Amino acid sequence: MILSTTSQLEGKPIKEYRGIVTGEVIVGANMFKDFFASIRDIVGGRSASYERELQKARDMALEELEAAAQRVGANAVVGVDIDYEVIGKSGSMMMVSVSGTAVII
Repeated sequence: MILSTTSQLEGKPIKEYRGIVTGEVIVGANMFKDFFASIRDIVGGRSASYERELQKARDMALEELEAAAQRVGANAVVGVDIDYEVIGKSGSMMMVSVSGTAVII
C-alpha cells in the first residue's frame, strides 16, 4: 500500500476515490519517563524515551490508516496528514491522528 502526503502519485493515475480514511492512537507517558525526560530537557539533551514513544504512536496510527484503506478496497492513500495533540489533565497523554483519501491506482 502506498501512503503519500501528495495529492497525486507520479506515473500512477488515480482510477477511483474511495473516501476519507483515518487512524488515531492515544498513548500515555509513564511517570518515570516524564521525570527523566524533564531532567534531560533541563540540561539541553534530547528525550530519547519521548522520541521512541512518538515514533511508536505514529507507526500505529499509520497502520490503522492503511487497514482502513484496505477495508474500503483501496491500494493507496493520498493527501496523508499527521497531527499531534497533547491531552489529559496534566498533558500526560498524546494523540496521533492521521487522515487521507483512499484511492485505487
